[in-house]
Amino acid sequence: MNLEELAEEFLEFLDESESTAILTGAGVSTASGIPDFRGPQGLYKKLPQYIFDLDFFLSQPAEYYKIAADRIHNLFNKEPNATHRLLAMLEKKGMIEGVITQNIDGLHQKAGSKKVIELHGNAQKFFCMSCGKRYTAEDVLKMLEVSDVPKCTCGGLIKPDVVFFGEALPESAMAEAYILSENAELFITMGSSLVVYPAAHLPTFAKQKGAKLLIINQGETGLDYIADKKYECDLAEFSERIISLLGEV
Repeated sequence: MNLEELAEEFLEFLDESESTAILTGAGVSTASGIPDFRGPQGLYKKLPQYIFDLDFFLSQPAEYYKIAADRIHNLFNKEPNATHRLLAMLEKKGMIEGVITQNIDGLHQKAGSKKVIELHGNAQKFFCMSCGKRYTAEDVLKMLEVSDVPKCTCGGLIKPDVVFFGEALPESAMAEAYILSENAELFITMGSSLVVYPAAHLPTFAKQKGAKLLIINQGETGLDYIADKKYECDLAEFSERIISLLGEV
């Protein structure tokens, strides 16, 4: 099928579904200039994977911030791409219930999505590990201009509000994600390799509850074998085509 046919079939799937859940991964944000983790130009090719370990952050926060401040937390100039805009449009039209995302860039919200469940946190948010006071990325980056380690007014270490390796996913986000998945007639994954758990269990869970599973990704995923449909296409081009079709309706 060509891109036009895929886009038309995609909209047919949405029209036939009373409840549709979306799961997005790093591949959704690459068109916004944010590298994925495992791709040819991914972060794991440029940064040591231990950077994302909780023990490393706690034992060497200065080293973490030295490496991560510009590469991970300085995302102010990044803009939503066609896929972010499409999902915001579909939510506004009542065609999807919401977005579950593995991404930490906040671009779904920037595009206008209202129901966004962030499984891995948000790289633009920070908090004090001692008193819980909240900080923005702007606050922390200003602190890093004069200090190697950002500290709270109480003296506590300020941590990014993201899930490091060695940490559990936030219970409230996972609970919301499972409710959305359980109620879905159609579950769509976009730009995810579906190899990171427990997020990758959500499509399987939805399918067990009777949902159709549509996977949209360039490259193999860990759940291709249970998908009802798999689209191999460029997500940004695919999304632009659907936005165009919706404009013609």
